Amino acid sequence: MLNFPILLFFPSVLVMWLAAQYGTSVRTRRPLLDSEREDFGIIQAATLTLLGLIIGFSFSMAIARYDLRKNYEEAEANAIGTEYVRAGLLPAANAAAVQAQLQKYLDLRIAFYRTRNPIEIRQIDAATAQLQNEMWSAVQAPALAQPTPVMALVVSGMNDVLNSQGYTQAAWWNRIPVAAWGLLILTAICCNLLVGYGARGAGLTARLLMVLPVVVSISFLLIADIDSPRGGLIHVAPQNLGALASSLQK
Repeated sequence: MLNFPILLFFPSVLVMWLAAQYGTSVRTRRPLLDSEREDFGIIQAATLTLLGLIIGFSFSMAIARYDLRKNYEEAEANAIGTEYVRAGLLPAANAAAVQAQLQKYLDLRIAFYRTRNPIEIRQIDAATAQLQNEMWSAVQAPALAQPTPVMALVVSGMNDVLNSQGYTQAAWWNRIPVAAWGLLILTAICCNLLVGYGARGAGLTARLLMVLPVVVSISFLLIADIDSPRGGLIHVAPQNLGALASSLQK
């Protein structure tokens, strides 16, 4: 569900609204006394404040992970572009082969960012791993034949290309833990239960009890959307990789 944030919205609205309705039913069986209302207000305000803080921290975690994915996309583009230039230091035949491989590798990396199909993702990962082995072998042979500082520079650049892909993959796997989501939703349910228990009136209150579940669910939707690399509407676009591809074509 966290990979498709829109699916998180409707169940969370329903669950929190039911919690609020349960709170109102408890109030009818055991009304809140006037002497208890002040203390209850303190508990309710503290719980709602805690919910706001947890939502804020979760949003900050999601933003940090999104920025990390953007930074690694830029790092990948820089590493590939630098190695494409350094490949010119290889013998002519090897240089042409490595540069052609880098162009193909660049297309695979752009496809990795743009595709949403799980089958295509697995195919891209397999093709990327195979091409990485081929690129490493392509620079390894000339480097072993001529172990010079120039060849070491080319090998170092290829190492940066391979490492940058690993860092990107790790950043895409780094998500808000499921346990944190569970505690966040549990806190929201408790808050709605307290709001329902402390509500006064009947007709208008029943409609107002929908406000908090909807607002909190929208917050959950935004956090899950930013935290999901492929699901939802907010994605890391391969702008730097695309710009590099355009420049190499020219």
